[in-house]
Amino acid sequence: MGAQMYQKGWYSTSGVGRSDQARIRPAGCSSHCARTRINSRARLYPRPTGPPAHFGESAVNVYVFTGPTISSADASRVLEAMYLPPAVEGDLYRVALKRPQAIGIIDGYFQSTPTVRHKEVLWAMSRGIHVFGSASMGALRAVELAAFGMEGVGTIFESYRDGILEDDDEVAVAHGPAEVGYRARSEAMVNIRETLRKAERVGLISKELHAALVKIGKDLFYPDRSYSLILRRGLECGLLEDQLARLRRWLPDGQINQKRKDAVTMLRLIRQRLAEGLKPKTVAYCFQNTVMWELARRPSGERACGSNSEPFRSTSSRQSQGIGKGLGI
Repeated sequence: MGAQMYQKGWYSTSGVGRSDQARIRPAGCSSHCARTRINSRARLYPRPTGPPAHFGESAVNVYVFTGPTISSADASRVLEAMYLPPAVEGDLYRVALKRPQAIGIIDGYFQSTPTVRHKEVLWAMSRGIHVFGSASMGALRAVELAAFGMEGVGTIFESYRDGILEDDDEVAVAHGPAEVGYRARSEAMVNIRETLRKAERVGLISKELHAALVKIGKDLFYPDRSYSLILRRGLECGLLEDQLARLRRWLPDGQINQKRKDAVTMLRLIRQRLAEGLKPKTVAYCFQNTVMWELARRPSGERACGSNSEPFRSTSSRQSQGIGKGLGI
């Protein structure tokens, strides 16, 4: 998840700003079910009889949506793919029209613009395309759609799947525009948790200070989260100054970027699957071509994919629509 230049006065809690809540649920899950758990016993329809993906139709085997979590330059050293900006509504559908073997979701916008629809993922998989998610928006969508075949990868995905994490703001950050490589301007709470856990494990801070700093970080509005602010608030609260000083000196080299680690893990998994010979995705549900889906996909389909690195819209077009000027995941 990522955000640019957030507007003062905006407030976000878990799920706020996600324009398309998970309305596709396993049978028996109530309307208040936040996420489809991977171990849910879903009653799914027989797989569709429509034509499978023909991978020769696209010169690109894999498309990956990324931004502040890992740069396209760094990601390309792990997996040869077409790297695209953080995903918004319609982007995944437009990529799926190209019939690649796989699509990976790392970063995506929310609140400032409609998010990637769950039904886009379901449609892509029903056409034989493997969809992977990790680290950020990808991890969230993967948990919500795991029962239907989306593959989640990494520690963050597992934490959401197992109920250890629940709030979307755990992976949200503020970030810059494309011109600066979507550079993160705040720290993700999942990274803060892992870093402080390590600091306690190596004996830099006590268990009590660890818990206090986690609470300070969690209480911050997520575009404001940074280690410097957390440490300053810790001093203001009268926490142990010597331990805070040690932590400050250790952070530049000792901090953990769990989101990046998970993104790399996903890219390596896709690379391995391709090397082993990735067969077309098979699913156990029948995709329902509803009126709402038709209304959603038609505008997306009109903006066909091109051959450049951003086939959906130019940076100036994204900015004119406010994409990246709000908050994202």
